[in-house]
Amino acid sequence: MPSLDINDTTLHYEDEGNGPALLFLHGWGTSGRTWYAQLPDFIRDHRVVTVDWRGCGRSDRPARGNTTAGVVSDLVALIGALRLDRPVVIGSSIGGVFATELALRRPELIGGVVSVGAPGYWPSTETQAELVAGLRRDRAGTVAGWVPGWYAPGTAPALIDWTVRQILDSGVYIDEHQAGAESYDPRPALPGLQVPIHYLHGELDTAIPLEVPRTCAALTPGAGVSVIAGAGHMPHQELPDRFNAALRTVLARMAPAAPGRRNYSAT
Repeated sequence: MPSLDINDTTLHYEDEGNGPALLFLHGWGTSGRTWYAQLPDFIRDHRVVTVDWRGCGRSDRPARGNTTAGVVSDLVALIGALRLDRPVVIGSSIGGVFATELALRRPELIGGVVSVGAPGYWPSTETQAELVAGLRRDRAGTVAGWVPGWYAPGTAPALIDWTVRQILDSGVYIDEHQAGAESYDPRPALPGLQVPIHYLHGELDTAIPLEVPRTCAALTPGAGVSVIAGAGHMPHQELPDRFNAALRTVLARMAPAAPGRRNYSAT
């Protein structure tokens, strides 16, 4: 698997296919492998890049740089190093935060954002301080008790167990993302977003309720929300065929809008 030295950190990535570029960003503590149900479909007509961002998967686990700004800086360098031509960035959970912040800070680099179950802002019902305290006190028990709630009822236990293992294999320094989550709120900046954005969200997502993407989309010119029926927080893993079809619909709408940016429209 190829790697790049980015900002003094070795990042592992996968790069396959030809065509318009897609950059997939995984969620907290997992890896680019969470997108394996998308790769066979999309590499047929896209250049598809997945990356294990710092602290996760097969990448380095540095003590510093585990912030949204740090990961966005890594992504800017990665896009440049791989010479990606204005990729559409698809981000799951906190990966959607990174994609949104990349669009806000460096809109000239990307062609669009697809935010998948992302905390556009953190719901008031969640208490991240309690989560971080639990991770420090009993990491394995906290992760094992938390992760099953990401998935819709009936999800295969093996998928949940695999997710737990990935998170436990990742570095402890990524907890900094959770510690800072409650203060994250892009809503004031969203009316000025200069690239197309669309929210794909699981109907049964209890981690991030549907009010979050709907609120963010209402603030953002041209944004829309598509709901994946029967899915929870990880629709790309839970119902990949349904998710892939929805993503293709979004990408088809974004394609003609990318050069002019504001021409994107969604229903």
